[in-house]
Amino acid sequence: MPLRQLSEPDHLPALDPRYVLERPALGLGAGDPPPRILLLYGSLRERSFSRLCVEEAARLLRSFGAETRIFDPSTLPLPDQHVGDDHPAVHELRELSMWSEGHVWCSPERHGQITGIMKLQIDHLPLAYKGLRPTQGRTLAVMQVSAGSQSFNSVNTLRILGRWMRMVTIPNQSSVAKAYDEFDAAGRMKSSSYYDRIVDVMEELVRFTVLMRPHAAQLVDRYSERKERDHPVEKPVDSAGLASLSPDSAADTASPAPD
Repeated sequence: MPLRQLSEPDHLPALDPRYVLERPALGLGAGDPPPRILLLYGSLRERSFSRLCVEEAARLLRSFGAETRIFDPSTLPLPDQHVGDDHPAVHELRELSMWSEGHVWCSPERHGQITGIMKLQIDHLPLAYKGLRPTQGRTLAVMQVSAGSQSFNSVNTLRILGRWMRMVTIPNQSSVAKAYDEFDAAGRMKSSSYYDRIVDVMEELVRFTVLMRPHAAQLVDRYSERKERDHPVEKPVDSAGLASLSPDSAADTASPAPD
């Protein structure tokens, strides 16, 4: 399966436990079952900083009570390379998205934009798939890593894509500048304001995901799609058996006018 295995899943050396909320969404909704979060990254390098950021995010999400899965895009084909996109990695990505309640997307900035690997994964997620919606109604947190000074080009593009995919993108975001300076030799993120921002973003993602949980299906229910499916809405008057009355019969059943 194209999933990344998370090393040291419960080891958070850069996190100061004195300031940690173990359940950031407490009181906002049902925290059980755990929020299901899919994480995507945008580089195939052996030492990929977008992947390392995603792994730190996954550890934090786990500590906040979420269930996480990290997709490995290394075997993902180009769109339309296989007839009907019939490829195991494509099927896996779509199934993971349908499993999820929220996403984390992290892309390097390359030539001022997201990478092709990041866009490739999003391009393989259709708005509708076998009668299901792999992205609609899910929450989304966006992050980026840069080789130079801090930038927001990639996160801005990811926000546009999240809106296009009909996702609820949370307000907070993370942009890590000079990412090569932010990780130790073992690939763990050092304590810094950049790390603290990722903690903030993951706290917020858990909150929005739990808050959205009972309303996600209703928020993406659309008139145009009900019409396309020929799925009339049952109104309260219909269920009460009153809609079948014609205007004339309704007049007949009305109280007689006073003399």
